[in-house]
Amino acid sequence: MAHSSSWDFTLANYDAVWGFMVQLGLLLLFLMLGNILRRTVPAFRKCLIPSALLGGALLLAADIIAKQLGFMLVDNRLMQVITYHCLAIGFASMTLKTEKSTHKTNKAQVVEFGALQGGTYMLQAFVGIGITILLFLFTKGGEKVISYVCGLILPLSFGQGPGNALSWDINFTNTAAAQFAGNGSFGLSLASIGFVVASVFGVLYINIFKKKGSLFVRTGAPAAEVVDQTNPDGNEIPDNESVDKFTIQTGFVALAYAISFGFMCLLGVLSDFTNSIAWGFNFLWASLSAMLIKFVVTRLRRHNLMHRVYINNYQMDRISGFAFDLMIVAGVAAIEINDIKNYILPIVILSVVGAAITYIYIRLVSKECFKGFEHEFFLMSFGTLTGTASNGMILMKEIDPGLRTPTSSLYILSNFPAMVMIAPLLFLLGFAAKSFTNAIIAFAIFLTLWCVYTVYLFRRRIFKKRFADKPVEVWKEEA
Repeated sequence: MAHSSSWDFTLANYDAVWGFMVQLGLLLLFLMLGNILRRTVPAFRKCLIPSALLGGALLLAADIIAKQLGFMLVDNRLMQVITYHCLAIGFASMTLKTEKSTHKTNKAQVVEFGALQGGTYMLQAFVGIGITILLFLFTKGGEKVISYVCGLILPLSFGQGPGNALSWDINFTNTAAAQFAGNGSFGLSLASIGFVVASVFGVLYINIFKKKGSLFVRTGAPAAEVVDQTNPDGNEIPDNESVDKFTIQTGFVALAYAISFGFMCLLGVLSDFTNSIAWGFNFLWASLSAMLIKFVVTRLRRHNLMHRVYINNYQMDRISGFAFDLMIVAGVAAIEINDIKNYILPIVILSVVGAAITYIYIRLVSKECFKGFEHEFFLMSFGTLTGTASNGMILMKEIDPGLRTPTSSLYILSNFPAMVMIAPLLFLLGFAAKSFTNAIIAFAIFLTLWCVYTVYLFRRRIFKKRFADKPVEVWKEEA
């Protein structure tokens, strides 16, 4: 009688048994070390540098030292996999939340917020690819050719963080025509710089405008009713069910990701084009799947086929927060220094120019469309469009801790119009990488879309006669 092969839990089976757990343990350990560093070093705390970014930098430094000593501390491939999946998990859990606006919002400003996000992405896209097209022409024929398409990673790394920057860095690396060898490290490096830009520039902005006297902290938040965050409406499933409430939340997120994986598999077999857009947008398909689940749950509740509220916003926030923290630490730790040696010049140019154009554009739009709370709006938008939504929220709360302005509500409501306006960029990424001509066409499209979005945002100033009887609504804080 044949016996199945046996195995044990010793170091002889390190990769199979212990590999993942050791890497996960390293991420969590260095995340805590990053938090300790942030709390003990005043400069990091004042600059609002995320603990996850510090933890990732510490782990990267430790890995570099370990390699010099002859052993491997970090599994770069596994770190990249964790970064890729955590992006989708974070988006799915964020989308599953039942968000409600806490302020009376202006519908026009909701669309304008979406147009600002779309316009900033397009601005970063055409400037980014324009820079690398020029660098490609200057280095063409030399030993170290700079890819014409790698500038498109700028809006992905600044606007969406390490997960999507990594994904499309790998896609471009695997596209022979793109002549790119970032191997994920190029995108992760830009994304890490984006976090620093969001934090440092945001803090400088607050201090400069405080000294000028045009920015002040909105203290005295209105008294809020104490709410049980684990059961705010009183009709959610209790914590003492046979299945833990948190387990139910993770189950919904897993279901959303499973549906998105099935959809990606379907796209993968339909055609070469659908396969090219399937796997790089795992976060988008996860968000759409979460929307579908939320729609079904809402219908079941409406027809009394589901009597309890199963999705808890507070715990979904915890899941997304954990996923994004893990994504940042893993993303920074996954950077391979040897892979970016040939790309130092484009990384520096893209970072400096990207930070400058993003600052100028959002500042101008904030003054034009969001009068009365332009500083809060700027900080939220700049933090989000160079780092993540968490960076934007942290910066905004520095001057509006009680969320008195409608900034956070506008951000929630603008997600759909923003997604629509950003979609052309996402679907042209694969097209642009296939040839230099395609990159030129993509550049023209991004420039055109940026002009369209910008004209809409500044329509009152451009078409003064038409909007003469419709002055810009200035938000005023209620007494």
